Amino acid sequence: MPARPRLVIMVKEPRPGRVKTRLARDIGSVQAAWWFRHQSTSLIRRLSGDRRWQTLLAVAPDAEGLTSRNWPTSLPRIAQGRGDLGARMGRVFNRSGPGPTVIIGADIPGIRRAHIASAFTALGGHDAVFGPAFDGGYWLVGLKRPSPKPRHMFQGVRWSTEHTLADTRASLPDMRIALIACLHDVDTAADL
Repeated sequence: MPARPRLVIMVKEPRPGRVKTRLARDIGSVQAAWWFRHQSTSLIRRLSGDRRWQTLLAVAPDAEGLTSRNWPTSLPRIAQGRGDLGARMGRVFNRSGPGPTVIIGADIPGIRRAHIASAFTALGGHDAVFGPAFDGGYWLVGLKRPSPKPRHMFQGVRWSTEHTLADTRASLPDMRIALIACLHDVDTAADL
């Protein structure tokens, strides 16, 4: 029997000054943390009840996130660990085990169950899938066989720039890549 697909939602403890720092420059750190907490809670509630995939939370900071009361205790949690976003997502993929795994951020209000289902469907005929963001990054990355992740994946990526998706795709030169819906993430007050 094939492994059940996994959806991993990356979350940070919603503490002022520690989450959504670019957004905080526009609206203040308390308001940015409040927005992230409510956005994350809504997203987790919306996506975690689907039986087509197992939902896990990749939490940061590690110790605080693993014991946090901000997130549902019914969902398994794994620590993101240290490093840039690529190092942390790479660690999630390496721990994932066999079968398709999709990773998303928690700051994209438009994600629906149909988007996640579309990503898993795309992995049926592709090695990797991305959900592009309008700013040149991506809101979703998935691998058909995530563990171990491709050796050079996430190397040389210029994070938080208009080059993020292109750089990540370039780190996967021999893989069949699918793209699904383009969505907005929230980094600044203008994005709200």
